[in-house]
Amino acid sequence: MANRDALTGKGSMFGGHRKHRRGSSGGGGAWSFRAQTTLRQWKPNLRKVRLENVITGKIENLKISMKTYKKLRQGSVVENYKLFEKTSVK
Repeated sequence: MANRDALTGKGSMFGGHRKHRRGSSGGGGAWSFRAQTTLRQWKPNLRKVRLENVITGKIENLKISMKTYKKLRQGSVVENYKLFEKTSVK
């Protein structure tokens, strides 16, 4: 299963982490003491949530990012989905 937000498509990002910037200001040239790079990956903060489709009324379990979840928690509708709320009947 992909590490991706089901509604917005937000996924993993790749890049490099620099440990230090030794030699960037001079002292034998900018490339004599080049800073080390480590390849790394930033993953989205995902959460499993029960969502209700506004059009069909169908309830689905989807993995969404916390940023999307906060928008839904405020009462907004994202990509025709809103948070599913149980109504207790007494």
